[in-house]
Amino acid sequence: MTSKNNYSPAIDATKAWLAEIIIGLNFCPFAKKEFVNNTIYYHQSATSQVKPALHEFIEQCHYLQKHDEIETTLIVYNDGFRHFERYLDLVDYANDLLIESGFEGIFQLATMHPEYCFAGEDFNEPSNFTNRSPYPMLHIIREASMEKVLSVYKEPEKIPENNIALAEKKGSDYFEQVLQMIHQKHPQN
Repeated sequence: MTSKNNYSPAIDATKAWLAEIIIGLNFCPFAKKEFVNNTIYYHQSATSQVKPALHEFIEQCHYLQKHDEIETTLIVYNDGFRHFERYLDLVDYANDLLIESGFEGIFQLATMHPEYCFAGEDFNEPSNFTNRSPYPMLHIIREASMEKVLSVYKEPEKIPENNIALAEKKGSDYFEQVLQMIHQKHPQN
């Protein structure tokens, strides 16, 4: 499921990244099913300001809540929140808003950004590429669904460390090349 736009380089790049990195390297063992079943809603956002982005975020939570056929939502910021620190501010506000809006325990956020950098890590560390995406995005996840899949997945607590080990094995150059290729295939107009 896509946003209201018929063609979007940002959404197409996001889908390519999901296929190549997230599913292709099995960074998220649960993503393939939703990707193949077309139960991911891609919402392209043109906003670059926090207040409208938070309004849009809550609208997407309500939309997801009303549409059981959709498993998860990716809000993709095609122009906004390019600076990682500003994006992290948005994430903090969005998490607070989840609680204030009564969505705590219903939804949770996962975060991906082109400049993603784990606290205490050097920017060029391969581990950062487990969360580096072509565009800044907020991933709204249904908590009940996550609990369900985690309950049947063997050793889910090892997913992050396995991802980091694979990222280190692949190396930063690999991920940079894949992201560059994705942007070349899906350029912004």
